[in-house]
Amino acid sequence: MPPARGPGPSPLAVVLHGAGGAAEQALEEAFSRTAVELDGVAVAGFSDGASYALSLGLANGDLFHAVLAFFPGFMAPMIRHGRPRIFVSHGASDRVLPVDRCSRRLVPELRESGYEVAYEEFRGGHQVPPQTAAAAVRWWIGSSQP
Repeated sequence: MPPARGPGPSPLAVVLHGAGGAAEQALEEAFSRTAVELDGVAVAGFSDGASYALSLGLANGDLFHAVLAFFPGFMAPMIRHGRPRIFVSHGASDRVLPVDRCSRRLVPELRESGYEVAYEEFRGGHQVPPQTAAAAVRWWIGSSQP
């Protein structure tokens, strides 16, 4: 659910899981339950979910104004719409999705394609440190403020 911000619309993050699950009609449900700040809609994910978030976010940049990708392995948007802002983080010692083959390749590609990308690489493996998650939320909320 969106964070509590008082009266008026709130930002909304659609967070995708890693491999092995399904999410159905989540946006429809969220939009039906609360006023959503349309400029504050983000898609986020971890691991495979981050790859899906990048792919969906770039393909639907007219809906998702921000993408938060924690440890993405790839991106495969069939088409690209809009210009969402992008936050990518990755552990330098990640053995599941090695940073050299993943984020260190994806981030320059995104920047060369004209996307604004905030990149945070940190010591650690395939686990999001609390300070990195907090930095991503601050980045997202800051990017959705008028």
